[in-house]
Amino acid sequence: MTKRYTPDFPEMMRVCETNFAQLRRLLPRDDETGETVTYQVNDARYRLTIAESTRYTTLVTIEQTFPAVSYWSLPAMTVRLYHDAMVAEVCASQQISRFKARYDYPNKKLHQRDEKHQINQFLADWLRYCLAHGAMAVPVV
Repeated sequence: MTKRYTPDFPEMMRVCETNFAQLRRLLPRDDETGETVTYQVNDARYRLTIAESTRYTTLVTIEQTFPAVSYWSLPAMTVRLYHDAMVAEVCASQQISRFKARYDYPNKKLHQRDEKHQINQFLADWLRYCLAHGAMAVPVV
């Protein structure tokens, strides 16, 4: 019998805190709904849009706009920033709109046991990549 997966909460919080700090550096200066910023990173272009802004949270959509499809394409994702806790957590990515802390395996949708941690770690890796490679702002016409 396989051991049941137990989420590592302190590690998850560390990833979400790091994501918050790094994502704040890439977001538009104004937290107004609809504000957008576009970045050129090497040969890819990404758009971050403030989808919702409240006193305690900001909802951001992140999508790759160019090239349209590639092996390294960023899946479109929605990230919620919690300003009081200073954490950012992926809320949705591709066809998944909510992530459980743990999935039994195997499961019908073939989620990994630690799917929630993996998608937040992916965001951390992507943010680190953008910041390391300049994330140069592209003028938006």
